[in-house]
Amino acid sequence: MAGSAGNQYKSIIFDLDGTLTDPRIGITSCVRHALLSAGIQEGDIGKLLPYIGPPLARSFREFHGLTPVQVEKAILDYRERFSTLGMYENEVYTGIPEMLRVLKEQGFFLALATSKLEIYAIDILKHFALDSFFDFIAGSLRDGSRSEKGDVIRHVIQSTGFQLEETLMVGDTKYDIEGAKENNIASLAVAYGYGTWQDTLDAGPTYTCGTVSELKNLLIGFAERSAK
Repeated sequence: MAGSAGNQYKSIIFDLDGTLTDPRIGITSCVRHALLSAGIQEGDIGKLLPYIGPPLARSFREFHGLTPVQVEKAILDYRERFSTLGMYENEVYTGIPEMLRVLKEQGFFLALATSKLEIYAIDILKHFALDSFFDFIAGSLRDGSRSEKGDVIRHVIQSTGFQLEETLMVGDTKYDIEGAKENNIASLAVAYGYGTWQDTLDAGPTYTCGTVSELKNLLIGFAERSAK
């Protein structure tokens, strides 16, 4: 664990995929479905794991070289499967509900910032009975706007009035850390998700932790210090 624990945080913004839930099966299956529709057969699931986290359009373009027209169709094909099946091929990491409950009991304001469609994020949280823990939920929109993590975090801050010096972003990829920096807030990187850990470290998080248990202890520690 890196970084010195302070007592200034009152608001915590969480990433979803790879931070609160493990979406490996759902996301990779939907990406494989979309690529197959584009004439690309990808049998190596390891090559699809980098799709967890970044905006879809960027991923289809950078990881498989799709053209703008192909990207647009791939996103539609992805969402076709994801909206009915993929979003539920997912599971909450052990310890997350208990952690969120304690943070709420300690008076923290909690928000969610994800690059996936906001309507999907809301449905996923409701499906796993996590929605009641969050004061605000934000994601991307169908028109492609607000897909970059920095834009989603900015929307959260502007919509909630969270004070920058009192806000912490928690995520598993460099996009979460870079998005936090763009908005001048502290960040905490978790190593158990799907981001390339060295890339995430290179982005310069304020804090790091390796497991859900460590994350829980660190954040509850913030809560306990804030309560004193």
